[in-house]
Order: sequence, then structure tokens, then C-alpha cells
Amino acid sequence: MAGSASTATDGPEARGAGARADDLRHMRTALALAERNLGRVWPNPSAGCVIVRDGRVVGRGWTQAGGRPHAEVEALTRAGAAARDATVYVSLEPCCHWGHTPPCTDALRSAGVARVVYAVEDPDPRVRGKGAAALRAAGIAVDAGPLADAARDLNEGFFRRLEEGRPMVTLKTATTLDGRIATHTGASRWITGPLARERAHLLRARHDAVMIGIGTALADDPALTCRVPGLEECRPVRIVVDSRLRLPLTSRLVREAAAAPVWIVTLPDVDPERRRVFADCGVEIVPVETGEPGVIGIEAALAALAARGLTRVLVEGGSRLAATLLRAGMVDRLAWFRAPGVIGGDGVPAAVGFGIDLPGAAPRFRRDGVEELGEDILETYRRAS
Repeated sequence: MAGSASTATDGPEARGAGARADDLRHMRTALALAERNLGRVWPNPSAGCVIVRDGRVVGRGWTQAGGRPHAEVEALTRAGAAARDATVYVSLEPCCHWGHTPPCTDALRSAGVARVVYAVEDPDPRVRGKGAAALRAAGIAVDAGPLADAARDLNEGFFRRLEEGRPMVTLKTATTLDGRIATHTGASRWITGPLARERAHLLRARHDAVMIGIGTALADDPALTCRVPGLEECRPVRIVVDSRLRLPLTSRLVREAAAAPVWIVTLPDVDPERRRVFADCGVEIVPVETGEPGVIGIEAALAALAARGLTRVLVEGGSRLAATLLRAGMVDRLAWFRAPGVIGGDGVPAAVGFGIDLPGAAPRFRRDGVEELGEDILETYRRAS
């Protein structure tokens, strides 16, 4: 069971306080490796793997772009014959089913490894507990649990998709000190400085998709791409929530649909001819059923995105979409860029009103980081509950 060590602890590396320290140290490395391709492996999780023999690291790997090869296979390839009788540290329970690639449990068995330590159980019902069982059946010692919380946190989107049927949602906003994202004229370029804007592009690169509402699309005509040197190959899906297909065919998103995927979340009864034109331009239409006439249900929208494989969605605006997600309790993380300026009460708020009567009813978050970016500050938060 994830979070607790198994009883299969035979072998000198599995015993004693020193071995425990080694397990944690190597698992931290595996988690660091897993971070490398966040945003580029969906619908798969991003895993990291370290192979150690006689106290020496002989192989390292991480899930490759597109979700394969898996981390274990990458590390085994690098280790070669040195993997025999080694200990393998992997951030997620090794898979034991055939998909686009053979099971990682088979690769570990064939390599002759002696022990596998994984951080957290895979929530996929095809794997959950079965990967560990397959390894034990092959005579490999198995331990689970080191840094389980950190491993689950790293792949939060993968876990939410499988357990809740929706992706992890990060709400990103850039405001003045008084919480305004634009002036009363709608002007918002640029509230924050260049360092903050570069950091926002890194956030895009670490998510599967970037989502905005139609209001932001009409006001800003954004590209929603990663335009920082070194991140050009990161192409998150660009999503517009647009109930009536109001996005202009001349918008940058439509014109540049061939450069990176563009999806429009809309109602099922939109004009079929306009829908066909968008499809001809390379834009994917995601129809969402809803119980309220003329309104896209945000829970249904997120479920539709998860059904298409998305695990991590970065929401960049606008204030109505932000309010809808907050009211529904669907914001898991906040990335709040704050600039040292004041616009005033006639400016556009980060979120429009969404019916909070008492302070105690407001969505609550816990801050887990503060980063200075020139004159600006990035505060990161996680949902408190």
C-alpha cells in the first residue's frame, strides 16, 4: 500500500538507518528527474528513475516527451549490464500492463534487478498494486512509500484525472496590489515586468494546456505559446471556453493552429457550419453538455478535457472564468503575480463576484512559496482543503 513499506525488505540495502537515508536520497533524485518533462507526457504521469549498484548510480531516466519510453526503460538502457543485482528507485509504481510499450515490470525482471523502491502506488486500476505484485512474483524485493506525498504532489494532475475525472487546475493571474488585472478601458499590457512574464511562460511549459475565456481571447488576441529561449518545443494545448464560437477566424489562435493544438470548449448546439469552418482551420471543437441553457458547465468542461487525456491545465483568464472555477471549488493551485502598482476600483478585478456572503465561505488556500521577480512578486498557493 502506498505510504507504507512492504514486508519484502530482504537484502542489505533494505535494512538499517543508513539504508533508509540512501532510499530517501535516491528517491529525491528520482523525483527531480520526474519534474523534467511535466507538461509534455500527458496522458501519462511523469516519472523518474535511478538505478544504484554497490552504492554507485549506474543509470538514470525520466519519462520522455509523449509519455514513452517510460523512466524505468530509459534508466535500464543507460545502465546496461550494470543493472543486474542493482536497486531501482522510481517515483511511481512500475506499470505491469501492455499499452504502447511493454510492461516496465517485465523490463526490470529481464534486467535482473534485485530490489525496487517506489514512492507511490499508481492509481491506474490496470496497475494499482499489481505492478508491485508482479515484481515480487519474479523474486524481486519491493519497498513502497519513501517520499510518497511529494511523489503524489508532483503528479497531482495524473491522480486527479484518474480519481476525480478532471485535470489539476492552476489559476494564474497578474494583478496590481489592489487585485486589478486591467484598467477600466481593458488595457492590461503590461501590469507585470519582463521577469514575471518569462516566469509565466515557464508555467505554461509545465502544464499540458493553457485555458482562457472568450472575453480574454477577444480583448487580448493572445498566442498562449512558450516564447522563452529553450522552451520553444513546449506546445501546450491552447483552449478557449467559447459557448457560441465567437472567436474570430482571424485571431492568432486560429491562424496559428498548425503550430500548437487549439481546442474550443463550446455548447453542442452551435452553428454546424461555423463548427466545420473551425475544423477546417485545424481547431478541435469540444462540445460540452450542460443542464443550464446557454451556459457551459465548468465541471462538465473539465471532465471533457480529462477524457481527452489532459492532466494539468493552466487557466490564464479572465475574471469570469476565474470566478466560475473558484465558485465550483475547482482551483487546486494559484500562481499570483503581483506588481507594485494601484489601478483603483474602476479597474477589472481578478475575479468577478461569485456570491460570497461571509468571509468564512470564501475559497481558502495555503501559501507555499514567494518568489521575487524584479519589482514583482510571485506567490504560489494550494487549495487548503
